[in-house]
Amino acid sequence: MQLSTKILAGMSAGIIVGLLFNALGGSDPDESVLITWIVENIFDVIGKIFVVSLKLLVVPLVFFSLVCGSASMGEDIKMGQVAIKTILLYLLTTAIAVSIALLVANIVDPGVGINTGTIDSFEVKTAPSVKEVLIGIFPDNPFRAMVDGNMLQIIVFAILVGVAILKTGDPGKTVLRGCVLINEVIMKMVFMLINLAPYGVFCLLAKLFTREGFSAIVNLAIYFSTIVFVLSFHAAVIYSAILYIFTGLNPLKLFKNMRPAMLFAFSTSSSNATIPVTLTTARNRLGADNSIASFTIPLGATVNMDGTAIMQGIATVFIAQAYGLELSMIQYVSVVATATLASIGTAGVPGVGLITLAMVLQQVGLPVEGIGLIIGVDRLLDMLRTVVNISGDGMVTTVVASSEKRLDRAVFNSSGD
Repeated sequence: MQLSTKILAGMSAGIIVGLLFNALGGSDPDESVLITWIVENIFDVIGKIFVVSLKLLVVPLVFFSLVCGSASMGEDIKMGQVAIKTILLYLLTTAIAVSIALLVANIVDPGVGINTGTIDSFEVKTAPSVKEVLIGIFPDNPFRAMVDGNMLQIIVFAILVGVAILKTGDPGKTVLRGCVLINEVIMKMVFMLINLAPYGVFCLLAKLFTREGFSAIVNLAIYFSTIVFVLSFHAAVIYSAILYIFTGLNPLKLFKNMRPAMLFAFSTSSSNATIPVTLTTARNRLGADNSIASFTIPLGATVNMDGTAIMQGIATVFIAQAYGLELSMIQYVSVVATATLASIGTAGVPGVGLITLAMVLQQVGLPVEGIGLIIGVDRLLDMLRTVVNISGDGMVTTVVASSEKRLDRAVFNSSGD
């Protein structure tokens, strides 16, 4: 059985067990003590250990992989042009995503007739300004950046180290060989952990569906369905079109090759936690050279939030309609711009979309308390949003690698696991 098939089997079993436990009263800790004990002391423990183990490898993997990639580029490839292509593609897809979301939401009208009388409380966190985001890209202490997991700062520092190694000559080559060896050891750790993925994703999804079930979806069925439709459309149509236009490659191969990373993303709801798997997938299944993938994948986990942007666009229309408020064309343009810029520097962790949504709502003058209307289904939607984000990372990596002639098309077109 292929690894991705095992992971899919673990996911399916986790969802079934979770829904069964939910039906037996697992959503209420006081109703079923045995189910609560199993969920909290077995599923939760194993699931959290699995995610923490993934996060353990993120910083060393990104740092050493990017150092090796930037140091081995040579003169035939320039980091500046790779960065410009990557960032422009990420921002373009995000702007398209939120624009489509606003268009579809205004056609479907998901918030019409919603009762705003009872709203769950939502604590609004202050979103950083664009100025703070730009300044925060550059580290004042690289070790603190690694401890905090600040991906943009780690990327900048790793590129500086790699370029310095490249320009140092023979001493730099010695350092590079050491970095390559360390990177190989870290990759071996990644493969060891990936083999345990079916058990980890089973526990993660079993706990989630025991607590959540599908009851919240019934109350917000139109909102939920609208987001799922736009997420699917954006991945299947927009990503496929961009890939085919710029590379001529078969989009179906992209999604087939990205399957392991997409399954991980669905289970963890975290782009950052999925970085080790996404990076491995980009190299071994998409055929992207390490010099490209080691830059585009970590950057994408931080700045490419197409799925989150879709949620923000639809949620903005939903909340405005629920409160009976009309948005002007200028406000819609503001939503597109704010949601696109808000994706830069946003941490790739579960639930962060609600924080940036508060920033979007404040920008257009909508009540931030309206976020309480959608909290019930956001955890389930977060899983789907992360899948779209990861798919976008893979697509952009393929396009950039192809443009730099650093894509092994034979690997991309193969169907191995």
